[in-house]
Amino acid sequence: MLDKVIKWLLICLLVFTPIALGSVEIWAFSLMELGILLIIVLWAIQMAFFKDSRLRSPSPPPNDPVTQLPIDPLASRPSSPVPRPSLSVPVFILSLFLALVLLQMIPLPAAVLKVLSPKAYELRTYLMTNDSMTNDLITIDSMTKSPPPLVSDLTPYALRLAPSFSGLWPLSLSPFATKVEFSKWITLTGFFIILLRWKGLGGKFPGTNHLLVAILLVGVAESLYGMLEYFSGHRHILYLEGAGLMSSVTGTFINRNYLAGYLLMVIPLSIGYLLARGADQAIGWGGWRNRLSSLDGKSLLIGFGIIVIILGLLFTASRMGILSLLLSFTLISILFRDPRMGKKVSGTSVLIFSLAFLWAAWIGLDAVISRFFTTSEDFKTRWMIWINTFQIIKDFPLLGSGLGTFAQIFPMYRSFPILGLVTHAENDFLQLASETGLVGIGILFILFIFLLMKAIVGIRSLSSGEPRRYIAIGAMVGILGLMLHSLVERNIQVPANAFLYTFLWALVLKHSVLTQ
Repeated sequence: MLDKVIKWLLICLLVFTPIALGSVEIWAFSLMELGILLIIVLWAIQMAFFKDSRLRSPSPPPNDPVTQLPIDPLASRPSSPVPRPSLSVPVFILSLFLALVLLQMIPLPAAVLKVLSPKAYELRTYLMTNDSMTNDLITIDSMTKSPPPLVSDLTPYALRLAPSFSGLWPLSLSPFATKVEFSKWITLTGFFIILLRWKGLGGKFPGTNHLLVAILLVGVAESLYGMLEYFSGHRHILYLEGAGLMSSVTGTFINRNYLAGYLLMVIPLSIGYLLARGADQAIGWGGWRNRLSSLDGKSLLIGFGIIVIILGLLFTASRMGILSLLLSFTLISILFRDPRMGKKVSGTSVLIFSLAFLWAAWIGLDAVISRFFTTSEDFKTRWMIWINTFQIIKDFPLLGSGLGTFAQIFPMYRSFPILGLVTHAENDFLQLASETGLVGIGILFILFIFLLMKAIVGIRSLSSGEPRRYIAIGAMVGILGLMLHSLVERNIQVPANAFLYTFLWALVLKHSVLTQ
């Protein structure tokens, strides 16, 4: 019963997080965090009170009926599974990153702060000294009626007074913003660990049917809704008037690139699900006519849904999203090929993409193609943001300026005029490096490489016709597609995308490594 409750809570979160404007609003990601915490609590109750009795008191090995001697337990179980790999390494690496973020929020003595982050110490002393001096100048001005000098004119004096100032300051330049991001990271970390230990996500392939169908249906709904709003001219994002913002399909996301990143994960996973169903049903391999005639109505609907999702991504007009999609289909076509037929590419994947592209061309790709001819100005802006972000990394090289502080600190480094605020670095990895330093981004890079190698080894150990292999490959390609898109866009910081990204990692490991 608890497994069913956890599964349906997970389905609700998979549906809710993208539909609620990508969960970028405080109320939305707060509900997402509450849902994850509820899943963790239910899993803990299940493990504490409803463990399998076989795990508590294993029965002794039986006696041989002839010799009446105990049978060797290893000999009596020739087909026993290989022991599951330990989760201690990824949990330890994640704990190091969380400890780093926690360190950023802890008030430290000024001398320690000066050693760990000289630039943070300089800014703290400058602001604290100038704040005190500005108050004194305002008092003097009220008596002399003379205009106070600019704060910038006090810089040499402030820096001279700085070494004598003492206090407790955190590494983060905005501890509240770091606390908000820390709550997201620690919640998703707990969610990832629980999914790896939850038996409802692994085992035989059909056990994850409902979860995969939910993700597929959400992708279809996002694409259909986005195309309906855009092509009808209604131009709304749920209850928000988006006529001035919508120049392409956005679905229920407030930015087309966020939707593109989400669909980049859904499409490969859905194709893997389609091929896994065929492998699970043991469809014949005699030829394309035999295979087509063997498809049932559900498989045809799934294939049609994937085509609709590809249309939605194409009409987002996200340039890097489309390029990432092409790379994803290249990987899918190679990794999903059938060695038993002697083919070099997967015919099913090529057919699905070809049909989607032909349908999109029939509707009209003029607006999408024209976006590729306006890359110079957008790339120039991104390049300037990246240069300024490198300056932040240069000033905060070791431990960063604080997780979630980019929007607060970037105006100090902005070297170009722009309309509005720059809230992200247009590159998830650069932004993480600026906020957590080389130590933080190095920890996450080690974790990514470790999990990727584990997943590749696990996938290679699965047979060609194993349904779990298609699911694992589809999820892995979705992860790689999102990572590529994140080179020029904000993706992992969007709660809905981060939630599905975490789910895909757990799905890959459960179907390739932890079931070996």
